[in-house]
Amino acid sequence: MSFPGSGLAKGLAVTLRTMTKRSVTAQYPDVQPDLPPRTRGVIGLFEENCTVCMLCARECPDWCIYIDSHKETVPPAVPGGRERSRNVLDRFAIDFALCMYCGICIEVCPFDALFWSPEFEYAETDIHELTHERDKLREWMWTVPEPPALDPAAEEPKELAAARKAADKLAAQQQAEAEAAQASEQETADQDRPDTPGEGT
Repeated sequence: MSFPGSGLAKGLAVTLRTMTKRSVTAQYPDVQPDLPPRTRGVIGLFEENCTVCMLCARECPDWCIYIDSHKETVPPAVPGGRERSRNVLDRFAIDFALCMYCGICIEVCPFDALFWSPEFEYAETDIHELTHERDKLREWMWTVPEPPALDPAAEEPKELAAARKAADKLAAQQQAEAEAAQASEQETADQDRPDTPGEGT
C-alpha cells in the first residue's frame, strides 16, 4: 500500500541524490570514451566471405546498401569437368545517412561477411559523403573486437563438433593404413629373409 505523496517523495529523493553528486565532464576527443564491447558504431565488411547473395540488401528496411557485381566463368577443376560461373563483387556501399543501425543485414548474412565495429568517428560535412564504399568498410573490419569467450559450461558448437568428429575419423583411418602398411612391410621382410643353416633338418 502506497501513501499519498510517496511518489513525489521518491522523485525528490532521486533529485537530491543527483544534485549532491559531482558532475564529470568527458574530455572528448582528448580522452576516448570506454565503449561497451557490443557498441553499434559502423558496419565492417569482410569481402572475402561475400558471395553477392544480396540478402543484406533485400532485407535492409532502409534500402541503404548498394551492391554491384558481375559473373565470371571458372574453368573446370578437373579435366573433362564443367565450367562454373561465380559472382564477383564490384561495389559494396552503405549509406550511413539512411542506416538506422538495426543490424538486420549482419544477422541475415549467411557467410559472416558483415560485422559491427565500435568505430563512430566518421562524421562528414556533406551528407552525400556518408555513403562509404567497400574500401572504407574493409578498413573498419580491422576494428571489430574479438568475440567473447564461450561459457565453459556451454555446449560445444555443432560446427566444431562435426569438424572434430571428421578429424578424428580421418586420423583413425590414417593410423589404420599406417599400421597395415607396417604389417605388410614386416611380412615382406620375413619372406625375404634367407633360411638359416640347419633349418628343416
